[in-house]
This record gives sequence, structure tokens and C-alpha cells, in this order.
Amino acid sequence: MECCPLTSISRIGRQPCTGGRGKLLNEQQEQEIFNMVMANNAITLRQIRAAILQDNAIFQNVNSISNSTIDWILKKHQMTMKQIYRVPFERNSDRVKELRYQYVHRIMALEGNETHHILVFVDEAGFNLAKGRRRGRNIIGHRATADVPGQRGGNITMCAAISENGVATHIPSLGPYNTQNLLIFLDRLHFDLIPENERGLVGPHLPQYVIVWDNVNFHRGPLIRAWFTTHPRMVMVFLPPYSPFLNPIEEYFSAWRWRVYEHRAQDQRSLLHAMDAACEDITGDQCRGWLRHARRFFPRCIARENIRCDVDENLWPDRQQRVDGQEGEDGGQEREGEDSDQ
Repeated sequence: MECCPLTSISRIGRQPCTGGRGKLLNEQQEQEIFNMVMANNAITLRQIRAAILQDNAIFQNVNSISNSTIDWILKKHQMTMKQIYRVPFERNSDRVKELRYQYVHRIMALEGNETHHILVFVDEAGFNLAKGRRRGRNIIGHRATADVPGQRGGNITMCAAISENGVATHIPSLGPYNTQNLLIFLDRLHFDLIPENERGLVGPHLPQYVIVWDNVNFHRGPLIRAWFTTHPRMVMVFLPPYSPFLNPIEEYFSAWRWRVYEHRAQDQRSLLHAMDAACEDITGDQCRGWLRHARRFFPRCIARENIRCDVDENLWPDRQQRVDGQEGEDGGQEREGEDSDQ
């Protein structure tokens, strides 16, 4: 008999756990529950439970399961309850992707033309006295408060135009913008863009201005089309639907709103002044950065890819797909720390 150390002979090994209740679901079944939630983020625990009990293929061994067990499995896979962000189902439809493709080709054709074309992005944004920062700071146990006017007053709409040279024109108006207000804005924009010695002149040696805006009804009215007919150096191009990433003025208004908040307007007169002053604070470098950011999506529009955007897509689980929301970080857009509530 071979000689063995006493320590190795007297060592007691732990036996594997046996008996008792085994796991209710295997890894494949847990993955199937995970896939249910990935396919429908609005599905409830009760609906998941009903789907499990009705499935005789994958869950053939499961005769009963509680909602708390399903909730525990979801938490195990890093899934929790969240606010639902509504995403238009047509955002990446074939029709919308084709319109994006046509828009990018139209812009590239204009820029490749012998006549110099300058892109001018136009949009409107509303504001009132009730709007302000929704987050603040105070010591623990005390609410963060801010003084606001008792009456929010009527809405004021700011119509603005930006180009690679900065903010071209901005005109606020009480109430919503209509065709008549838009005609006044276009006259002012024409006056601001075209020097006095070039007005009334037409030729390939003079630059043309491309007004890019969204496809709302009053942008397509007969009076608006007639205005562009009588101003040959101004042409209009419509943005494709569900494509805010192609419109740099969206980022302009995002930065503009925070500057309006800083003025702490208390009445409509001071709010009008704050809205005008906030437009003056936007620099040309910022506008050029926003234009560069929008152009980064051109190759993907030409390839007719699905493009995600907005807060609902920035929170997408796949880290590789978050790049759509991160590409604008070097585009000159000002993002304050308090902007997380927007």
C-alpha cells in the first residue's frame, strides 16, 4: 500500500447539490422570454405569462408560472420598467427611405451645379411664459422651486433661418405662423441674404439660395409657390418626413431654448426680447457644426439604411446603434448638464 499524506486521506469533499425543486425554466426558455420583450417593449407580465402557458413547443414542461417569477427572470437579463417613447412606425419605411435618397441626391446635384448654391434651413418654434427648466437643485428634503408668472400668456412663434454663415433672419410672431406671416418672413430673408446691388439681377455668376424646410401645408400653398416664382434666386426643397437628423435647425432651436430660459422673462414683452437676444447668441461656428452633423447621414440615406434618432433611439440596447445619437457631439451643439430632462 502506497504511503499517502494524512491530510489528503482525511480531506472531505463537498457533494453536489441534489434533491429539492429544480429550475423551472432552462436557458433557452429564459432567452425566449427575453425575445418577447425585445419584440414588444409594451408587453405586460400577464401577456408574457399567457404566451408561455399557450406555447406547447418551447414551454411544454411549464404548467404554471407566476408574474413574480417572470419579473425576476427579466431583471436577471437586465430588463426593467421604463417610460415608453412612441416611435412612428413609418420612420424607416421603404417610402421614407426612398424620399431620403431623393432628397440627398437633389442637394448633391444642386451643390455640383455650376452656379453656387447656399443652403438655408428654415423652421418655426413656439414659446410661452410657462416654459422653463424642469430640473434644479436644493438641499436634501427640500423641493427645488422657481418663480414663474401666474399666467403663461399666449404662444409666441419664432421663425428663423440659418446657413453656413450663421443665423440669417429671425422674426417672432404672436400666435402660430400662417401664410401671411411666412410671406413677410421670406421678404425679410430675401432682403437679408441678397445685397442691394444684386437685387433684381439673375445669372450663373450669382449664388442661388436653397430654402430647405419641412413639408407642412402652408409651406406648399399657392401664395408661397408664387413668391418663389417671382424671386428666381430663391428655390425651395422639402425635407423628407421623419428625418429630423437631416435638419440642422432642429439643433439650433434646442440650443436657442436654453438661452431663452436664461433671460427669465416675466411678461410677453420681455419674452419677445429674450427670444430675439437668444438668436443673437448663436454663432456661425455652431451653425456650421450642425450642418456638418446633418451631412454625416448622407451616405446612409443614399444606402437606404434604417436610421435611428431622438431619445428613444439613443437608449437603444445595442451599443453599436447608439452612434446615431453620438455623432453630433463634435458638431458644435451646446449640451448643458441640465439638458437631460429634455
